[in-house]
Amino acid sequence: MKKDDLDCFLLETSAFGELWGPNKKDGKFLYSKLEDRSELYLGNEIPMIPPKKLFQPPTFDMFHFSEKESSPNYDWIKNRVLFGIHPCDIHGLLILDKFFSQSPADPYWTKSREKTIIVGYSCIPCESCLCKSTNTDIVHEGFDLFFTDLEDYYLVWVGSSVGDDMTRVKQGIFDEKVEKEDIKKYFEWRKQRDSCFVKDFDFKNLPDMMELSYSSKVWDGFGDKCLSCGQCTMVCPTCNCYDAWDQIDLSVEFKGSRVRRWDSCMFGDYSLVAGGQNFRGKRPDRLKLWYTHKLRAYEAEAGKPGRPGCVGCGRCIRTCPVDINVQTVSEALFTGEVPK
Repeated sequence: MKKDDLDCFLLETSAFGELWGPNKKDGKFLYSKLEDRSELYLGNEIPMIPPKKLFQPPTFDMFHFSEKESSPNYDWIKNRVLFGIHPCDIHGLLILDKFFSQSPADPYWTKSREKTIIVGYSCIPCESCLCKSTNTDIVHEGFDLFFTDLEDYYLVWVGSSVGDDMTRVKQGIFDEKVEKEDIKKYFEWRKQRDSCFVKDFDFKNLPDMMELSYSSKVWDGFGDKCLSCGQCTMVCPTCNCYDAWDQIDLSVEFKGSRVRRWDSCMFGDYSLVAGGQNFRGKRPDRLKLWYTHKLRAYEAEAGKPGRPGCVGCGRCIRTCPVDINVQTVSEALFTGEVPK
C-alpha cells in the first residue's frame, strides 16, 4: 500500500470500530482513542503503558449487584481498531491471551479482545529495546494486519479473515502483487533494523541460570536497592495482577459494584494474608518471584512450559529509578555482582 493511501485506509476503518493508537497529547505519549486521524503517531517510540490497559483497564467495575441480583458490566468494551502496535507488544498480548483464556476464562479480557482489531506496525529499535534477544522482534500471529514501513510504501501482512476484509473495503488501495524488488527491499530493511540494536542479554541461557541462582546473594543486593514502587510491573506488557473489592452504597438500598484494580507483586502488602502472615514480606523475595516469572517460566502456568514472560520491550529499563531491570539482573546473575 502506498503511504499516500494511509489516510484513506484509516478513514475506512470506521466501519470496523473506533480508531485507537499511539499518540502524543498534552505532553503524554499513550495508547488512546483518536479523535482525528492526524493524532496517530507512527514511529519507533512506544507508549510507556502497554496496550494491556485497553483490555484490562487499571480500574473498572466488574459487575453491579443488589440483594436480589447481579449483572456484569461490559459498558466500557467497544468495537475498536488498534493501529500502530509494535511486535513486542503483540507478543505481550499473545502471552496474556493464553493466561486469561485458562478455564474459567476471564470474560472481560476475552470480550474486549474479540472486539478489538489489531493492526501492527514495524519499528526501528530504540536504545533500550531488547526484543532481538527475546526473539520477539518479529511476529507471525496475533494481528489482523501488519504494516512494514519500506520508505514510500507499506508491505502489508494479512493475519486473519477480518484483516483480509479490511484490505477490500476500498478498491485500489492495496496491490496484491509482491514483486522481486519488494522482497529484496524487505529483507534489506530487516538487515538494517537488526544492526540498530545496541543492547542485548543472554536470554537463551537465563532459565537455567535462574534455576541455579535461586539462592544467590545477588537478590539481597537488588533488594537493598529496590524501592518497591511497582513501576516495573505497571509498565510490563505481561504483568496481570489485580485486586478486587466490593464498593457498597447504603444510602438508599443495599447495592454496589465489584471493583477491579491493577496490583503489583512488588508491593509490600501483596502477599499479606489474614493473621498478619506475609509470604513475601522481604523485597529480595518479591524481586526473585517477579524475575523468575519474566526470565524463566512464566507461561508454564498458561499451558506452554518454559517460555519466559519478557518480550524485550525495554520499558523496565526506562522506568526503574534505581536501575533494576531484566538486563542488569541477568548480567548480575552471570557475574555474581550487583551494579552500584
